[in-house]
Order: sequence, then C-alpha cells, then structure tokens
Amino acid sequence: MAEWSNPQDEQPNSLLETMNRAPQSQAFPPPQVDFAEHQARSVGARRKPLLLVLSMLLIGFAGGIGGSIAADEWNISIGSSGGVGSSNTPIVTSEVGASDSAVGDTVIAQVANAMADSVVTISSEVSDEFSSGEATGTGVVLTADGEILTNAHVVEGATTVKVRFAGETEPREAKILASDPGNDLALLKIDATGLKPALFAQVGSVRVGDAVVAIGYALDLDGGPSVTSGIVSALKRTIITDSGALNGLIQTDAPISSGNSGGPLVNMRGEVVGINTAVARSDATSAASNIGFSISVDELIPVIEQLRGLANGGTREEGFLGVGLAERNDGGQGAIITSVQPDSPADKAGIREDDIVLSVDGEPIDGQVGLVAAIRDAAPGQTVEILILRAGTRLTVSATLVARVDE
Repeated sequence: MAEWSNPQDEQPNSLLETMNRAPQSQAFPPPQVDFAEHQARSVGARRKPLLLVLSMLLIGFAGGIGGSIAADEWNISIGSSGGVGSSNTPIVTSEVGASDSAVGDTVIAQVANAMADSVVTISSEVSDEFSSGEATGTGVVLTADGEILTNAHVVEGATTVKVRFAGETEPREAKILASDPGNDLALLKIDATGLKPALFAQVGSVRVGDAVVAIGYALDLDGGPSVTSGIVSALKRTIITDSGALNGLIQTDAPISSGNSGGPLVNMRGEVVGINTAVARSDATSAASNIGFSISVDELIPVIEQLRGLANGGTREEGFLGVGLAERNDGGQGAIITSVQPDSPADKAGIREDDIVLSVDGEPIDGQVGLVAAIRDAAPGQTVEILILRAGTRLTVSATLVARVDE
C-alpha cells in the first residue's frame, strides 16, 4: 500500500513521514521487447551501413532546405562561424508590459493574488528527549486580529512558533491556543490587527472535478508561497495517521510538497475548501502519482469552533458508540462489529455482533479506523444515522452517542 506523508519539513514518523526526505525509488522490470519487433530489428541490421549513409545525406539536405525556408520566412540571418554576433537585429519582445491589465488575468493568478495576504509561513523550533530541529509549514489567517489555522503536526512539540507574511522580512511570534492531533488542526494567535482573513467555502459545496489551487511555502523556498493547480479528485477519503485516522478528506492532484502542510486548497472563487495535510507516496508494492489530501471545509468549521472552545478553557469530549471492531477481509467496504457493550448507544440502537457498518450520517466507512474517526468527530448527545449490513440486508439505525470516558 502507499505511504501517507505530511507535506512539512522534519518530524518524521512511521506512517506520516515528512516529504523533505528523498522518496524511495520504485524498482521496475526492464521493458519487455515484443518478439516481432525484435525480429524486424535483426533483419534490418544487415542494411545499417547503407541506410546510415543515405540517412545522413538526406538529413543534411533537408536541414539545408529547412534552414533556407526558415531564414526567408522569419528574416533570420544565417552566417558562418565567424558571423556570430554580427547581426544588429534586436530581440523581439512583447508589447504587453508589466503594468498592462492583461498580465496576471488568469483565474489562477487572480486567486493567488486574492489569497496573498491570508497565507503565512510557519517556523517551529521542536525538541524532545532525543533530538531537536525546525519544522516548517503554512498557515491560513482566520481573523483580522491574528487567529491562524494550521496542521497540528506542524507545531507538534514546538517550543517556539513564528509566522511570516509574504513581503515581510521579520517573523512574528505566535502562540499555540489549542491543538487537536486527532483532526490534525491547530489554532495559533499573533499580536496583530487589520489582517485579511481567508474566505471559506460553504459546507457541502465542494464537488469532484472542481478546479482548485494549492498555496503554501513548499520546501521553505525564499520569497512568497508556491502556487500549484489541479482538481478535486475525490471526496470523503480516509487515511490512517499516528493519531488514529483522518476522515472526510478531499483528494486532489494539485501538487503538494514539504512545507505545504497547513496551507489552503482554494477553489476558483478564491474560497478555502480544505487544508492541505498529506500526500501519498509510492512504495515497494504500489505506485502513487499526484495524490494529495486536504481536510475538507466540512470538517474544518466544527473543529475550529472546538479549538476556540479549548482556547477559552473548555474541554473537548468525543462521541462514544460502545462497540468492538474488526476489518473486513473479503474485499468489501465497512467495519465489522465484533462486540456490543451492554446499555451502550450501540446496544440501545439495536446494533448486533457481526453487523457491518457501511456509513455514518452518509459518510462511507472505510475500515475500522474510519468508523472510529466518524464517531470521534461526533459530539456526545448527537444522534447519528448508521447504515449497516446484516445477513445481506441493509438497515439504518439511529444511535445517540454519549461521552467517551478514558479509563
């Protein structure tokens, strides 16, 4: 299976390793030569000397004709080796100047310009008992007074955090207000006023095939952020992380690199539709090409509110269903219920052992970690609609979740 990699520098780990390391090369067998083609080459080998001479004569003749035609059509002076630099013909340049309205009038250019003041680079000094270093990533301005959103893994273990805007030479000190590793999001705050908040898309407005732009400080290169483009390749993806799983993700083919973590995925209206967080990489058994993942705006909005609550001294409670789980091994989708706790929300909803959970509130469940993530993101007291497969029959049950109690 492919590896998932967080597009930030440093902080490597087993499942979400950073992209600043050179990816492992994929070993491929040499191309197979078709027998008929090989046979034709063998027969033709006896004619090589004669064909080579004729080919060289023809190429030289054609080149002379082609050069004469090009010279006549384009008024290009063809001189001898001693004539280099002898022509006074000026280089032809466009009449469109840097200040012309036609410059930068593509939609992508307009989107990048609209987001220029709402995207920052983030530098974190990180250390633990084994090592220390610097992690870099990207952030998105949420409020005019300095709230900034980024990935939790960008600031994980950080002793100091600094942000810098495009066009500025000096970084600004930032404070981590709250972090949610399970959803890979963190809320920062800088002392500022008059900032330009990013515009977020409406929940549920993202569609497969939508054109998108990824903006971020890829590879921590000098200057402003890098801009790449692509489309929304898929919705509601789930990937496994060190913190459990991320679900409800947007898959995109817009190139995402180290340093893009925490940066925005933006539609052609200049609205943030996701926060870039991971990319798929090839391994020994599978190849991955242009597969990146962003935390969807559908997931962002509620988590941002939860982070603000944590910043104000609140606590975050996760939903609890009360089931044991296992993966399907028959190639099907969903998670198998292996046990149901008595008097749990699952028990009261009528869920039974050996039921297969296919979706929660319409979100497809891809394995047991997908179900864990879906229930984790729901609030205690929330009623969720669960589609199950029982002995070949599909059923929908309603379960009212309770708060998870850590033992």
